[in-house]
Amino acid sequence: MPAEKPVIVVKKVAKGHGGHHGGAWKIAYADFVTAMMAFFLLMWLLSSTSKAKLEGIAEYFKTPMKVAMKGGSSVSERSSVIKGGGQDASKKEGEVRKVVDMNSAQKELERRERAQLESLKKKIEEAIDANPLLKQFKKQLLLDITSEGLRIQIVDEQNRPMFGMASAALQPYTRDILREIGRMLNDVPNRVGLSGHTDNLVYSGGERGYSNWELSADRANASRRELVQGGMQEAKVLRVVGLSSAVPLDKANPANPINRRISIVVMNRRAELAVTGEDGQVDVSNGTDAGKALQSTPPPGKDKTP
Repeated sequence: MPAEKPVIVVKKVAKGHGGHHGGAWKIAYADFVTAMMAFFLLMWLLSSTSKAKLEGIAEYFKTPMKVAMKGGSSVSERSSVIKGGGQDASKKEGEVRKVVDMNSAQKELERRERAQLESLKKKIEEAIDANPLLKQFKKQLLLDITSEGLRIQIVDEQNRPMFGMASAALQPYTRDILREIGRMLNDVPNRVGLSGHTDNLVYSGGERGYSNWELSADRANASRRELVQGGMQEAKVLRVVGLSSAVPLDKANPANPINRRISIVVMNRRAELAVTGEDGQVDVSNGTDAGKALQSTPPPGKDKTP
């Protein structure tokens, strides 16, 4: 019998890792990077926090339940002096609460506002001197600073009235004066109040019909129209009232022509708040007869009698 051929068996060993080990290192690396980022963020926060706040945080973690249950003052309300803290961590000063002195701030605001009104007063006076038309009425233009703001009064003279007799019709030169003033009032943001005044001479019908109350209110409103016509913004007008002869300029002589006048007040902030009130509504009852001031019944055409 022929010899049998030997059987050759070849064993091949497959090499390589299992499929379950392929992405494990990525997850571990991501966790490591996240931990490092959190660590550096913590280091940055600690380096930018004042020593006083760090001590406050440490105190909280010492007794967290006590603070949570009973409460306590915040770190910024501490009154004790602790080294470090403040605006600059390199300075050795205690952390203190910033206190704003409202009285000082209010006084500074009023000082700046008064300086602004003084500047406007000077500008108007210079405009009067530079304008030949206005210069001849210089004695009838009275400017002063009052508790309400800058007051500009246009008064009558015996032979040079601002209005027609017992009428709200303005003289041509009165229109020029008011329009010139109206252009300059836009230089400041302050609101404006107008009041009309008369002497104590009454109409023949007395107070029952068209009286000095209506006349003074009509004259104030006519002046408002001329100020706006001259270029003043309509929104600047806050109050227009008629005061009749209740507030004379010459108290010793109520019939003096100087008592017939228009008063323009460039109000300061305090005066504006006094007029508008907290709710922003105009308080027309502040020193005025609201009902009489707002009436505009046409005059019966009778002259005033002494």
